[in-house]
Formats: sequence, structure tokens, C-alpha cells
Amino acid sequence: MPDQWIDVCIQENLDAGELLSRLDDASVQGAWEDHGVIHLYWPEAQWSEARLVSLRLVLADLVPLRGEVPVSVNQVPSQDWNEAWARSVQPLRIGRLVVRPSWEPVTVDANDIEIVLDPKQAFGTGHHATTRMVLMWLQQDIRGGERVLDVGAGSAILAMAAVKLGAASAVGVEIDPVAVDCAREYVAQNGLNDQIDILCGTLADLPLERQPVADCVLANLDRQTVLNLADDLAGLAMQGAKLVVSGILVEQQDEIIDHLSSLGLVCTERCEEEGWVAMKFLKPESCDGEG
Repeated sequence: MPDQWIDVCIQENLDAGELLSRLDDASVQGAWEDHGVIHLYWPEAQWSEARLVSLRLVLADLVPLRGEVPVSVNQVPSQDWNEAWARSVQPLRIGRLVVRPSWEPVTVDANDIEIVLDPKQAFGTGHHATTRMVLMWLQQDIRGGERVLDVGAGSAILAMAAVKLGAASAVGVEIDPVAVDCAREYVAQNGLNDQIDILCGTLADLPLERQPVADCVLANLDRQTVLNLADDLAGLAMQGAKLVVSGILVEQQDEIIDHLSSLGLVCTERCEEEGWVAMKFLKPESCDGEG
């Protein structure tokens, strides 16, 4: 364990998981969000000015309309880093779902559903608004027996929640091999190997025989990735799947709605939290009773 850490504080309401994915830096050892501030941690020996430049470029791409995002760099001793990391992974309740690290036992009610998730570099602990909104919707929408496709699965928290809520199966597709390995560990830890398959790559990479058939498609991504995958996502929805899109800033929602509408879909419901939106899309003839 390093004696000293570099704590990079980012004053912007972003999804830490998305930021880690776009940064693509294996030397980052942790990320957590605290009241609108993202903390990223590097061992001091692996920090450099070049990493700061790369971080600023990613931030400029993620929030192009916000100007330069405030970033501060601080040195912290190892003990303080461990305490901060422990604070960031406290048990979290989202409706009936209780997400907790393995070292934090909690008391759950008979109707509660527990997901054990020890945060690593694979993101998605449920703390960010983009994930919370989808987790709340899953509790409304999963009736039992659904086939779920989680595009950009990250930690697979959404796939695990869907199956624990009653979905028959889930396939998670994730391009980051580190996240894939972690997600598979989480799935096994929660006893869901028989129902969840985590695939490494993109939808386009999957051979025809592995293309999933889905009743519900979850896409908790970012604006550009949603636009890049729009044809594939719309194609799945046109086959009858409900499409849930999250990870979109409020000011980006019109662009996403317009683009998916041009591909034949209708936005039937939207939810907003902390400057982020989640949206549901269906093909038009499937809209009755939705909303």
C-alpha cells in the first residue's frame, strides 16, 4: 500500500463511473462522489502532469458547455485515503433494493432485495443519480420472466437488480475488460451465474448466435455513446424491447429524444434528478398503457 496518495478533486456533478471509463487509466485506484465533488485517487508514484492534462481533456469532452471544470490536486496519507474510501461505500437503500459492501451487514425487511457489491475500479455502486433512476424504474417495470440486456454494464448492478427483481435472465455487454472481470466477480458473489452472462465488447462485436433477444434494454451510458449506438438500440426497441436510456444531462435530452425519434421511437416517460435525466423509449405501436 502506498504511503502517499494523490487526491484529485473535480468540482462537477458527473458520473464517476463514466469519467473512469473515458479516462481509461489503470493506475487510478479509486473514485467516489461526495456532495457534487468527484475524488479520483492515484498512488503518488504514478501521478504526473501528463495525467492531469489527460483528465482535463476528458472533462472538456464530457461537459463541453460548462467551460473549464475546477480541478484541485492534493496529497493525502494512506490512512486518510482508506477512511475516505470506506465512507464512500456505505450501504445504500433505493426503494426495496439495498446495495451494500460485504463488510457492512445491514438489517433488511422481508420484501427487501439485497445486492452485495464491493466497489473496485469497475464503477456503478448505485450512488449516482443516473443509476438510481434506473434502479427505481426496474422496481416498477420488472413483472417477472423478462430477458434484460444491459449495454455498458459496468459493475452489472442493473443486470443483478433486474434478475433479483424477477427477470428471467440478463446479458451485460461491457467494453472495458477490467470492468468485465469485476462484474463477473460480483455476479458470482451474488449467486447469479446461472442467470447473468457478462460479455466483453460492443453489441457490434457479438457474433450473430450471441446477439441477445431482449424484452428490456438498459443503456446507462453517456450522450456520445448513446448516439453512437442509437441504430443498434433502436433496432432492439423496434423488435419490441423497452429501451431505458440514462446518463444524459438535462441539456442533452432534446438531442437524444430527437435522434431516437428519427429512428422511429417514442419517448414515453422521463425522470430528472440532480441535473440528469433517464428516459424510456418504445416503438409507437407499443405505447398504449405506458408512461
